[in-house]
Amino acid sequence: QVQLVESGGGLVQPGGSLRLSCAASGRTFSDVNMGWYRQAPGKGREFVAISGYLGTTLYSDSAKGRFTISRDNATNTLYLQMNNLKPEGAAIYYCSMLQCWGEGTAVTVSS
Repeated sequence: QVQLVESGGGLVQPGGSLRLSCAASGRTFSDVNMGWYRQAPGKGREFVAISGYLGTTLYSDSAKGRFTISRDNATNTLYLQMNNLKPEGAAIYYCSMLQCWGEGTAVTVSS
């Protein structure tokens, strides 16, 4: 059974940076795509970035140029480096693999 545990969220000022991590267990993920999504208060869950198992990456327009998704197949860990965070980036961030989801990690962007 796949388990995903996100970490690294917290409070950051506008313009600041955070690095999120997602630890996967129950299955190796070197041969699957993995993604980050987020859900802001009162809004639906939206796509942020995806890391393809062949090395490709894809970003939402809001993440492009500021966020970087990466993965470590040796440790089954997915990362999301977020730079120049904006207040609208405040949300619960979730990682996903094979239609499974973690519990999320909260990011607050406020001065």
